Amino acid sequence: MEAAEGSCNWAIKAADILLRGYYGWNSRRAIQVLDQVFPKEAPVQPSLVIVYFGGNDSMGPHSSGLGPHVPLNEYIENMRKIAIHLKSLSDTTRIIFLSCPPVDETRVGSGLSGVFSELIRTNELCQNYSNACIKLCQEMGVEVVDLFSAFQKRDDWTKACFTDGVHLSAEGSKIVVEEILKVLREAEWVPSLHWKSMPTEFSEDSPYYLVTADGKRTLNPSEWTFHREVHWD
Repeated sequence: MEAAEGSCNWAIKAADILLRGYYGWNSRRAIQVLDQVFPKEAPVQPSLVIVYFGGNDSMGPHSSGLGPHVPLNEYIENMRKIAIHLKSLSDTTRIIFLSCPPVDETRVGSGLSGVFSELIRTNELCQNYSNACIKLCQEMGVEVVDLFSAFQKRDDWTKACFTDGVHLSAEGSKIVVEEILKVLREAEWVPSLHWKSMPTEFSEDSPYYLVTADGKRTLNPSEWTFHREVHWD
């Protein structure tokens, strides 16, 4: 996950979205700061938390003992701890886990010699961690997106979904969004957290909006979607 923080324009009037993505992190590192990122005593708790760890955890172990690799059993327990903690935040905090996606083994690591050493990323490892995440979520009643399978529905997934064999391209990101939206549409959550069902904050008309061509009224842009490059279902 890339390091980022801020709001998403598509939902800015319906929800405040905070991204907590840290480059190169694994589930072991996440456990260390879980209480800081999601303090139980916070006056306002999140309505939805989307969690992704597994890509770095599933890397093969480095000969030095250093690096992001987390043994599968420990990864499972780390994800379990994350789920338990998030469930404890509030009765209305919903959770979606993203499973480990595949990688383009041909491209992964190319051009990185001299920067990183012994980059061991295989689809066999990715699938093992993906399956473990899915099984854990089914046991705990947590919604999960099977990214390992979702990407491979495209015949050209190795080239279309990644910029370098690991990090997502625009097409790869679209698949992730589509899978998340599918969960939000189908989950029997009250209230629904699908973007079309969420109320728009401050949706009332205002004389301060842009004025129509006839100069007689203003246009309320609160529900406009036509200007978006991608129209999500």
